Amino acid sequence: MRGWITPSLAGAGALMAAAFAAQPSQSTVSRAEPVVVELFTAQGCAGCPAANERLEAIADEPGVIALTYAVDYWDWQGWKDTFARPEFSQRQRAYARPLRQRAVSTPQMIIDGRRELTGAPEAALDTAVAEEAARRTFPPEIEFRETGDRVGVGSGRAPQGGAEVVAVTYSPGAQSVRIGAGDNRGRTIRHVNVVRSVRRLGDWTGDPALYRLPQVEEGQAVAVLVQAKSDRRILNGAVSPKP
Repeated sequence: MRGWITPSLAGAGALMAAAFAAQPSQSTVSRAEPVVVELFTAQGCAGCPAANERLEAIADEPGVIALTYAVDYWDWQGWKDTFARPEFSQRQRAYARPLRQRAVSTPQMIIDGRRELTGAPEAALDTAVAEEAARRTFPPEIEFRETGDRVGVGSGRAPQGGAEVVAVTYSPGAQSVRIGAGDNRGRTIRHVNVVRSVRRLGDWTGDPALYRLPQVEEGQAVAVLVQAKSDRRILNGAVSPKP
């Protein structure tokens, strides 16, 4: 097991890792290396319902973390997206430069922060997920404490420019919304794993580190992502186990 930390923040890093190894029952370690698929969508976008369906089709597949971000830049057309937040639009824009895009649009899927698909046809999405799953090389392991309030990230090689740990809170499963105006007026649109908030927990420099998780409402889940700052690629991700 690559360098881990104990529940206590005191003491030297080596002592912390050794103490953790002696207490495996007090934590849940994520050994899987799932591919993170982020869909940027909007209820006012006529082409988005099909992409929503495509994400829902893979959301329960092993080795996939599927997340839906509702953006707010379609709201001007007469329908205010019920799930949208400005910070979700900002997250999508942060991908534009490393992906060499001049502007953002919907629907857009970002796979592991490395590549994007517009519209996400079935064959292209399946191929992208498979290729990104094969790309991972010794990512840092992610550990959730049984207390539910902290998460640890193990040791590894940090990317140039450093990395950060991000907590994405979302509502698991599908939700349906009937649209009352705009291009999708009269339609009932389904969304899966709708993101509610994105919070930066801190930097990750390659050494084992412990982070405090945000409190979540009942029925919500948290995905923890270790993400490069410069090119935005996702080094690893994991979903907190149910209490």
